[in-house]
Amino acid sequence: MPVFDQRGQQVSYQYNAAGDINFGAVQNRMDLIGQLEHLQAELDKAIQANVFDEETATDAGYRLKKAVQQAKKPEPDQKSILDHLTEAKALIEGVAAAGGLVTALVQAAEVVRNFF
Repeated sequence: MPVFDQRGQQVSYQYNAAGDINFGAVQNRMDLIGQLEHLQAELDKAIQANVFDEETATDAGYRLKKAVQQAKKPEPDQKSILDHLTEAKALIEGVAAAGGLVTALVQAAEVVRNFF
């Protein structure tokens, strides 16, 4: 059985993959919007934990917010949503602590393709 020695380890933020975000359960547009909002809240938690530098935090937060705003429109533009999600993913991709968020953004883009 593996043993992990975690003495001295400090974790300021860790994405909970088993948490509230579940793009696999999305069955309609409103579900998708709700999951995007959960993802936005999770990104906000990572930003508050200083996982990203200030510029990355601002840009990624803006992109995700724009994706949510576009999804809420009466006639959302799929390309615009996907562009915002892709840009948010590109901004945070290199940050190890944000790996779960990157995965969630990929899943979000897949679901957007199905509903818009």
